[in-house]
Amino acid sequence: VQLQASGGGLVQAGGSLRLSCAASGFNFDDYAVGWLRQVPGKEREGVSCISSMSRKTYYVDSVKGRFTVSRDNAKNTLYLQMNSLKPEDTAVYYCKVNVYSRDYWGQGTLVTVSS
Repeated sequence: VQLQASGGGLVQAGGSLRLSCAASGFNFDDYAVGWLRQVPGKEREGVSCISSMSRKTYYVDSVKGRFTVSRDNAKNTLYLQMNSLKPEDTAVYYCKVNVYSRDYWGQGTLVTVSS
């Protein structure tokens, strides 16, 4: 299982970024996938997740109405559209999948939001 996140960067408060996560090594269509973030010195926080066929989504309260999770099963890719970014959204963002009861994490992508 491999997950590769990309799309992070430096953005001013109020700006937008779109994260992508390219998945391989498993049947992407069959699994829910999600995004987590981590600030140095703090535990990873679940941000959003989406069911295998996109029927269900979840967002942590702090990002509701600003972030949108989506997936393209034909491209084995997970997305996170982040709008109205705030300095407190600054973190390393990771994509995650649980396959056969084991968690897999991709290499994170850094999002920095300046005030």
